[in-house]
Amino acid sequence: MTTKQELKDRLIQEIENNKEDLIELCSQLIKIPSENPPGDSTKITTFIDQYLKNAGTNNLWYESAEKMYNLVSTIGTDNGGKHLIFCGHSDVVPAGDHSKWEFNPNSGEVVDGWLLGRGASDMKAGLGGLIYTFALLKKLNVELPGQLTLAVVPDEETGGEFGVPWLLENDLIMGDGCLIAEPSSRYNPTIGQKGSYWFKLKVYGKPGHGSLSPLAGNNAITNMIAAIDEVRKLWDLEIEIPDKVKPLIEKSKKYMREVEKDREPFQPVLNHVTVNIGTIQGGTKSNMIPESCEAEIDCRLPFGITQEDVTEFLHERLDALGIEYEISRFGFRSNANFTSEDDPICQAIINNITYVTDHEAYGVMQWASSDARHFRDHRIPVLQYGPAYLPSIHGYNEKVKVDDIVRCCKVYIAAVVDYLFDD
Repeated sequence: MTTKQELKDRLIQEIENNKEDLIELCSQLIKIPSENPPGDSTKITTFIDQYLKNAGTNNLWYESAEKMYNLVSTIGTDNGGKHLIFCGHSDVVPAGDHSKWEFNPNSGEVVDGWLLGRGASDMKAGLGGLIYTFALLKKLNVELPGQLTLAVVPDEETGGEFGVPWLLENDLIMGDGCLIAEPSSRYNPTIGQKGSYWFKLKVYGKPGHGSLSPLAGNNAITNMIAAIDEVRKLWDLEIEIPDKVKPLIEKSKKYMREVEKDREPFQPVLNHVTVNIGTIQGGTKSNMIPESCEAEIDCRLPFGITQEDVTEFLHERLDALGIEYEISRFGFRSNANFTSEDDPICQAIINNITYVTDHEAYGVMQWASSDARHFRDHRIPVLQYGPAYLPSIHGYNEKVKVDDIVRCCKVYIAAVVDYLFDD
């Protein structure tokens, strides 16, 4: 009789023996354009569907919006055992100006140990690892004492509602734990995210002839300058971090000091509201007093402050200016959230990072936001772990190390064993 440890070691060796096939899968995913916007996931979903069918799986398509397809497949036995979800998004951010790339954004080539192309790090290499693991377990007829669901979603990069939240709200996926293959550090999966508060601020004035300003009219751009000055004071708020997450914050600061050392100056973002004035537009022409001005602002919220707190702060400060304004929310919306490092899904990943790499591993906070919040909203413990060259994410010349793809895939398959199989 095969022990759990023997099974785990055999599956890890299978990944090692067939790593060229894993890399080829990731390469093919990169070669298929799936930029969002526009968000058409038809081609890449068709490819993944056929790849999984070749392994013997039954897959379900769900069109949540025009040409946005969620693909869901489940293997294993529904016999009261645990249910694990593998989740990854198939969309990528636009490549931008192709002339600024050193290679074709849809290259998918391997050069000097690097896999190249848009989505290599975020997150087609991680998605490929999940798909490969899922298909391999099916092809090898591994009898799982529980269930494993693979959910490939189309709408993460715009903070949209047609991927993970749509599946969860329609009861199309469920589980006891979830792994998202989002990019992460080699030894440090992400077990918590800051909250997110994106909003449009529109400020109004009164038009008039520019030659009479500031004595005539009411300049909306000038009002916006004053308003932005107040909004930026969100950073200055003294926020008390709850005791239950202080250890996680301290570990995350350690990570920024000792692992991603270039991030050391950014440690304060973990306990402050960050404020980014992303866009601003106002006025008609230089000799007209502007009647309106609009800005889009991205705030990320630490533990200890809620979206409601931010709304209250903004209205209090802007009302005091005596200006006419409107605030409307869009995009990512969440409070800071996390999964305990002691949860079984976190332990399965963290322990197997150490097992595969023989290196200390621990969970950290992410200073941005992700689909993880939706799983936590539905009481499903979740963490993120995936291959990445972090400096290249969302930039030109995106790439990822081949060795990191293989390592992550080994962790994925080992974690399935540890999570679903009893000792």
